[in-house]
Amino acid sequence: MDFEELKKREAQVMCQTYGRYPLAINTAKGTHLVDYEGKTYLDLLAGISVCNLGHSHPEIVEVMRSQAEKLVHVSNLFYQEEQVVLAEKLLPLTGLDRVFFCNSGAEANEGAIKLARRYMQEIQGRDAYEIITLEKSFHGRTLATLTATGQQKIKQGFGPFPPGFTTVPFEDITALTQAVSSKTAAVLVEVIQGEGGIRPLSDTYLQQVAALCKERDILFIVDEIQSGMGRTGDFWAHQHSGIKPDIFTAAKALANGLPMGAVFCSKRVAEAFGPGSHGTTFGGGAFVAAIATKVLEIMERDDLVARCRKLGTWFMQECVAVQKEFPDKITDLRGRGLMIGIELAFPGHDVWKRLLDMGFVLNLTQERVLRLLPPLIITREELARFICALRTVLSSLA
Repeated sequence: MDFEELKKREAQVMCQTYGRYPLAINTAKGTHLVDYEGKTYLDLLAGISVCNLGHSHPEIVEVMRSQAEKLVHVSNLFYQEEQVVLAEKLLPLTGLDRVFFCNSGAEANEGAIKLARRYMQEIQGRDAYEIITLEKSFHGRTLATLTATGQQKIKQGFGPFPPGFTTVPFEDITALTQAVSSKTAAVLVEVIQGEGGIRPLSDTYLQQVAALCKERDILFIVDEIQSGMGRTGDFWAHQHSGIKPDIFTAAKALANGLPMGAVFCSKRVAEAFGPGSHGTTFGGGAFVAAIATKVLEIMERDDLVARCRKLGTWFMQECVAVQKEFPDKITDLRGRGLMIGIELAFPGHDVWKRLLDMGFVLNLTQERVLRLLPPLIITREELARFICALRTVLSSLA
């Protein structure tokens, strides 16, 4: 396939909603991507924190094959063993009691918002529906999750937006406290803002939010779409802070590349979702549930969470060394585990493009932040290659 021909054909049939990278991937294996000309790239993005086990993992491929021969889809009108097995394996990792499976992160956050509102109104008997979020947050692209998102640039042209959402400044507990009212149902935060530029909330702030929610008898929702599934060196990013949300969401890496999301909640909150109150046609079906179960088994067997924590600590130290060499070019380093943001002192497109040309796939967010979300199976040697390339690129800049 000729790349330019593919671009031309795509433009004739696809809505142009994506700022595509100048790259078409033909095959992928492990931590590497291969384009149509046979050039190999080190994947430091993992499909945006999705393919934690890398690409074409042989054990995942085998589960796909065997499960496809057994059962793919019958809808959620039926009991499905694969779904129950997954829930039984997943819930002990969450500290919560119930799960609702869906198809994506946006759906999971939408479900969490609906659950919080319904819990307040149907179980608590309170006219409370407002959701408070933080500036630069990103919670999805449905109308509700887009409204919850604290970034105006992606909202243009989609109004009017549904009422019941308030955004407050990042990590400002005073502003958050003042925003809580009798209409507030929940506070929704990302422990580490991904699209917002890899901006972690401090442990202190998260503990203050948890205490505020408990004091005001409102729900605390954590968005773990990007930061969950071992990405930060704990299974869930909020575990670093010792907090326990009432509801939290996951997606992306749950099924290592297949569409799957989840809403976790306490038994008390789950009472708000009765038969017919919420649903999904495809969510958590037998096929993706079986794959997600195998993902968890591999992560546990290979101790990938502890590995991520150790490797991430080393990698951040290497990034710090680069920052000390180029203090005029790198203004900040942020993140945990293998969720790393390298903030440049200038718009970073040229740096990102040079790294891509050198065979490194990563992301640029908020115009200046190099976002790295590599597969959790990546090696120290592969990350060292990136560090060497970054030094080369920064050295070449005037």
